[in-house]
Amino acid sequence: MKQVLVLTYFWPPSGKASLHWPLRMVQQLPTFGWQPTVLTVDEDTFSQKDESLLKEVPENLQVVRARAFEPFNVYRRFLGKKKNAPLVASESISTTNRSLRHRIAIWIRMNLFIPDARIGWYWNAVRHGMKILRSKKFDAIVSNGPPHTTLLIGNRLSELSGVPHIPVFIDPWVDIAYYRDFERSKPTLALDRHFERSVLEHASRIIFVTKSMQENYAQRYAFVKNKSQVLYWGFDESAFAQVHKNISTEFETILHAGNMFDYQNPPALWKSIRQEIDHGRKLRLYFTGTVGPAIRNEIQNAGLTSHTEFLGFLPHAAMVEKMVNADYLVFCATEKRHVPGKLFEYLRAGKKIIGFGDDNKEIEEILQQVSAGKIFPYRYEKTDIFTQVDSVHPTPAPVSQFSRNTIAKQLAILLDGIKF
Repeated sequence: MKQVLVLTYFWPPSGKASLHWPLRMVQQLPTFGWQPTVLTVDEDTFSQKDESLLKEVPENLQVVRARAFEPFNVYRRFLGKKKNAPLVASESISTTNRSLRHRIAIWIRMNLFIPDARIGWYWNAVRHGMKILRSKKFDAIVSNGPPHTTLLIGNRLSELSGVPHIPVFIDPWVDIAYYRDFERSKPTLALDRHFERSVLEHASRIIFVTKSMQENYAQRYAFVKNKSQVLYWGFDESAFAQVHKNISTEFETILHAGNMFDYQNPPALWKSIRQEIDHGRKLRLYFTGTVGPAIRNEIQNAGLTSHTEFLGFLPHAAMVEKMVNADYLVFCATEKRHVPGKLFEYLRAGKKIIGFGDDNKEIEEILQQVSAGKIFPYRYEKTDIFTQVDSVHPTPAPVSQFSRNTIAKQLAILLDGIKF
């Protein structure tokens, strides 16, 4: 069996959504002739924990943890928080917080941590990675980012060992969406672009999780086109196997699963929900994860506070159960290169989907293919959202192409084709 070293910063018991793709690939790859070894961080001190995911890790899997210097404890003290106080992702990059401490913290984050705040993991991870690579013959290195520090580590390990490197771009690098409202200095951008290009040039193959991201990178770096492939985020069929279905007719439920940031605000949705309630519909709005302060204000201003529940972080299994039992599922794409990972779980849940995103043709094509819902621009002004979405009828058959078992097989075929 061939050997692959998988680098992923997020790993159980971290509850970060970014770990689900590498976790499921690691589970499935041995079926297709590849035995993974995982290199991860000793502890993710930012994200919420989901202890239930530990049981998803294969028993015979070698997992090596390398200590990292993370700035988040310093960040907590700087903001006046207690040592173990949770950090809220949607608040940490909020544009509505104008306090001096918050603005200083944002400037430091955007300009001194390159490529990201996990750069303190780099040296220890390289050291541990080389020990692993010397222990036996490896045929490939796969790294997942963000954090894009992980891609830098994979690149360096490949340079030192000669083992082919395959970076997986879950999100863009230099111009990732949450940088949009913040200023980064010219030296910072120049160094970050250098890191990005060096990883792309050295990579044996490159994986993007959306077609639009692949096309965008190919426009900037012509060499990317002929050595990249798209493997969608997908969904895990086993996550839906034990879901308990609740039959309730008291309310129709609308769910947004995962974090929602201030820049993802869809005003037309709040107005449409308010209109439907005023016309007699019993609607209930649920959020899992964190919700930005500006979004909360919009919901309050729309008079929806009494119709809304903020559930906070939920273990993945509980979140999937919420999806399956909802009537409508909401997502907000950050930009035209973004296909939210939860969209594929939404498709598998088979419920009507309400999406928001500007100029996102890729999502529009996916929704049309499965007849699962509608995507609206953020500046949509009409209040006919439910009328439009209620006109679609999800068709489950085409959804199977997005199963992670299918995607793992595609990854194995890609790995099989790599030459030293």
